[in-house]
Amino acid sequence: MDAVVPAGGRRYRVTMNAAMGWGVAIFWVAGALAAYVYAQVRGIPTDIAVLLLPAFLVEGTLFLSLGSERVRARLARLPRWMAGLLLTVSAAVPYALAAAPSHSFNWRAIGVIAGLAAVASFWFVILPHRAPADLLFLGYVGAIAFSRVLQAQYVSPHERLPLSILGQLMWIRTAAFALLSVRGIQGVGFGFWPDARHWRIGIVHYVAFLPAAVLVAWAVRFGAPHLPDSSWERISVLAFGTFFGILWVTALGEEFLFRGLLQQWFGNWLHSQWAALVLTSLLFGAIHLWTPRNRFPDWQFAPLVATAGLFYGLAFRRANSIRASMVTHALTVTTWRVFFS
Repeated sequence: MDAVVPAGGRRYRVTMNAAMGWGVAIFWVAGALAAYVYAQVRGIPTDIAVLLLPAFLVEGTLFLSLGSERVRARLARLPRWMAGLLLTVSAAVPYALAAAPSHSFNWRAIGVIAGLAAVASFWFVILPHRAPADLLFLGYVGAIAFSRVLQAQYVSPHERLPLSILGQLMWIRTAAFALLSVRGIQGVGFGFWPDARHWRIGIVHYVAFLPAAVLVAWAVRFGAPHLPDSSWERISVLAFGTFFGILWVTALGEEFLFRGLLQQWFGNWLHSQWAALVLTSLLFGAIHLWTPRNRFPDWQFAPLVATAGLFYGLAFRRANSIRASMVTHALTVTTWRVFFS
């Protein structure tokens, strides 16, 4: 029996490694095809798309690895200084792959990227795992995200190909790995793909939010919905792409921060899950005073977002996973993008 268990373990590891290898290969092929279609639709020259494709494929692979419990566990088993070093180096690689072939490489830019990532990556290597350090970390991550200092380092060779998305993905990835693998945060229900229960809970809370959204929108005079000008075929494709783009980037990052971390922490500190839900939702609305509608302060948008945050928080509480609140979040933003913008 002693000889069989290690052999079985080796076979399992080989099978898992093969599955991950095939998964990466499929992602790269699908990514290349998607990039070709995107370049054709957006009028991006093929030579530019080909030069920048490796950077997007590498960042996409690193970002998707965040959703693998196995990868996160492997990183957590490393010495913490080594995990921090790997996160720092991996933050700079996509920039180098994008900037070198497009002749926009800048040592100052890569220094800024690596330096900011190093602070996040080594934060919990150096500082104690206590509430003050946790809150300061979230403040640091949020300040960098809202300042857009990272996005400014990525110079795009074409106006319709925003390289800044590489910085956005890298920052979410680095911060999440630092919290999940280095800090060892638990109870978040982190992942990219909701299961059937997450979908059901997320959709139910989205439907429940709609009447509240109508009332709040009317009260603050947010604006009336309108039918899209384009054909329904085009709108359907746009809505599909918007939903999954929001689900895997914006909703993932914001739900991890607000529901997965702050709502839980506030609940423990205040000894009240309801107080935590309200406080987190108010904070969520407050940061949206800086609005995508280019207004500040946006007293119409922020109350609506705070109300949405209540339903995102309820979905999280019901499922004990951010994957449910991600569904509610992505459906809400997709509705806004299609019918209000």
